[in-house]
Amino acid sequence: MKRREFIRLLCGAAAGSSMHRPLAARAQQQAMPVIGYLGAATPEQWAVRLHAFRRGLSEAGYVEGRNVAIEYRWADSRTDRLEALAADLVRSQVNVIVAPGSAPAALAAKSATTTIPIVFETGADPVAVGLVASLNRPGGNLTGVTALSFDLGPKRLELLHELAPTATTVGLLVNPSSPYAQALTNGMQQEARVLGLQLHALHASADSDFDTVFATLAQLRAGALLTNPDAFLNSRSKQLAALTVRHGVPTVFHFREFVSAGGLMSYGGSIEDTHRLAGVYTGRILKGEKPSDLAVQQSSKVELIINLKTAKALGLSVPITLLALADEMIQ
Repeated sequence: MKRREFIRLLCGAAAGSSMHRPLAARAQQQAMPVIGYLGAATPEQWAVRLHAFRRGLSEAGYVEGRNVAIEYRWADSRTDRLEALAADLVRSQVNVIVAPGSAPAALAAKSATTTIPIVFETGADPVAVGLVASLNRPGGNLTGVTALSFDLGPKRLELLHELAPTATTVGLLVNPSSPYAQALTNGMQQEARVLGLQLHALHASADSDFDTVFATLAQLRAGALLTNPDAFLNSRSKQLAALTVRHGVPTVFHFREFVSAGGLMSYGGSIEDTHRLAGVYTGRILKGEKPSDLAVQQSSKVELIINLKTAKALGLSVPITLLALADEMIQ
């Protein structure tokens, strides 16, 4: 064999063998990252949240089905299922877990893994509930977004008083199992006294409690109702909205989902904004940033939503001042 032919054959063999390695490497590099999405409710209930989350992902350069996959696990409003669903996502070896909408979902994800990055979204204080060490320096494998919610209780009571000025007795719907229940109730009762209102705390931690709540409202001759932010109550938005209308009780809720489901009015943090921000953080983590280096974001956006159709059904005339403040009015 001539020397030139030998060199050509040798180079060809080397090139052939090297082609297999880059192909395998490229296939591994191009493997689509997977997000594990731990939803506390159902995809139908969280359609707005999902849209906002995907929008945030796209801002970070990720589009579902194109360059990222999402494994969904839904608890169907049953918090007792969250731990098992979180463990299932860990077994699936997802790249990051998103646990939005409730502190219980985030805590379930945290208990399931100390290595997979976790992005939470909650209205609760993430330090107080044990998700992170501090807002600026989360530490560990968690970071996320918080919404203004608990601090807006006094403002919700003011809006309720403006909407139903003849109601001197008001109910406050609270989940007694919440770690914030007593402190929030005490704070709201102080605000009620300032406004000259009698406020009665009504407890609900199970579906069976709702009948007692509305029977008690009738006995008290309460003219209005206020809800406290809570994962259990959030998961019953449709049920609670329907009950308040059926019993003719003007109610101010804490999230827009209640109003979208037929409730009268809500004032609280923007779930669209917080879920969009959670999507952005998820994308940044997929690009290599560490949760411990990403400070917990605090969304300052709040929104007032009024359902004019429900107001009419309840025989209420919404004051012009509230109409002017509203971010959205549902006809």
